[in-house]
Amino acid sequence: MHSDDTIEAMAAIFKALGDPTRLRMLLTLLAEGEQPVNVLAEKVDLSVSAVSHQLRLLRHLRIVQAERQGRSVIYALDDEHICGLLRQALEHQQH
Repeated sequence: MHSDDTIEAMAAIFKALGDPTRLRMLLTLLAEGEQPVNVLAEKVDLSVSAVSHQLRLLRHLRIVQAERQGRSVIYALDDEHICGLLRQALEHQQH
C-alpha cells in the first residue's frame, strides 16, 4: 500500500498536467528543449507574468527545472520521467 503523502504528491502532478495552459508549456519544452521565460511566453501566447506564475508551480512539483544564465532563467523539463509521461500521453491521444 502507498502512503497518503505519495498519493497526494502524485495527484498534484496529475492535476498540474491536467491544465491546458501548463500542458501547452510543457509540450513546448518537450518539443523544443529548454527555453527562457520570455521565449516560452511568446510561443504559448501568454504574458511573461502568467508563464512565470505557472512555472513556479511546475518547479515546486519538480516537473520543470530552472537554471540562471546571466540575467535570464532557462526552464527545461525536470527529467526523463516527466518527458516519458508527456510522450505516453501524446501516444495515447494519437492512438
